[in-house]
Amino acid sequence: MRIGINALFWAQPATGSGQYVRHLVRHLARLVRQPELMLLAPERMLLDGAPESARVIPLRARRDGNLAKVLIEQWACPRMARRHGADLLHVPYFAPPRLSRLPVVVTIHDLIPMLLPDYRGSLGVRAYTAWAAQAARHADWIITDSEASARDIEHHLKLPAERVRVIYLAAEKAFRPVPPSDDGELLELRRRWGLPQEYLLYLGGFDRRKRVPELLCAYQRAGLARAGLPLVIGGRLPSADTPFSPDPRPLAAELGIENAVRCLGWVDEADKPALYRGARAFCFPSAYEGFGLPPLEALSSGTPVVASIGSSLEEVVGAGGLLIPTEDLDALADALTRIVEDDSLHARLQTQGLAHAAKFSWEATARQTADLYREALGG
Repeated sequence: MRIGINALFWAQPATGSGQYVRHLVRHLARLVRQPELMLLAPERMLLDGAPESARVIPLRARRDGNLAKVLIEQWACPRMARRHGADLLHVPYFAPPRLSRLPVVVTIHDLIPMLLPDYRGSLGVRAYTAWAAQAARHADWIITDSEASARDIEHHLKLPAERVRVIYLAAEKAFRPVPPSDDGELLELRRRWGLPQEYLLYLGGFDRRKRVPELLCAYQRAGLARAGLPLVIGGRLPSADTPFSPDPRPLAAELGIENAVRCLGWVDEADKPALYRGARAFCFPSAYEGFGLPPLEALSSGTPVVASIGSSLEEVVGAGGLLIPTEDLDALADALTRIVEDDSLHARLQTQGLAHAAKFSWEATARQTADLYREALGG
């Protein structure tokens, strides 16, 4: 079984699609009944960390920029996969080819550009999204990350449920609890960043659906700044304060909590496990997620989560956190207060969160994906 995989996002490990293709390929290569993998990527792209067993097939585009990306997705990738003997093409993000002589499996992580008006982009972006949606209707199978995304895909792309397969993502094994007495990484992190013994943590983007301004307002309303418990915010800050990507610092100053809100900026992957472990709770009030990997990383690290009801977060967080209505600031403030002040609640969520997180693994993701390949090829 020879599988061609579009590896266009391999060189972007900070993106969700980049993380997905890297983790999936590495774990597919470890299966006992492993498929033969071909990674199709633009020539001169460095595929660092790719398994030695995977063949790299260079793709040539005679254009630059967005046009080159479209030509690779729609023409070069399916053509070269077939030329090199692939039995099936897997596109691990929302851009399958409209025409392919090979069976096509496409992973659609979410339908954010179709569902949220603020994310529809320019006329060119909307045309690209419409093309991708039409092409997806011709794919043999759709993989998606959650039951919530599956419902969106079935409804908005008008696809039958039997062509959509939910295969959950997972947290890496580096995200795990460590006894405080043995946690040298956390001690070093606290020293380097001047972090206290406990803090609340947000880690992620700053676009509007993430609802970071609402988190700041709820934090101020809960009075946690006065109680001396800082809110630590990780992630590359917006280059400009705009309605689409609001900078949290001006609002923190306006609310009078600027001394309690710590903006760390970009956080290296190697620092994330300890950063999660040191937090009293992880706050993730996002309005929409196709999966939501940060909450699962927090749970796997032994840190309870406060998140919003809706989209996929109920599936990801499970019994390991407090889930609140998306637009209810009072409920968010109350959840933050409870998870800080109630030690028995915190301990219970910690235990339940670790049990829930243990249900997710990249080994299972790879195994289920390989099973789907076999099913798409007739067993």
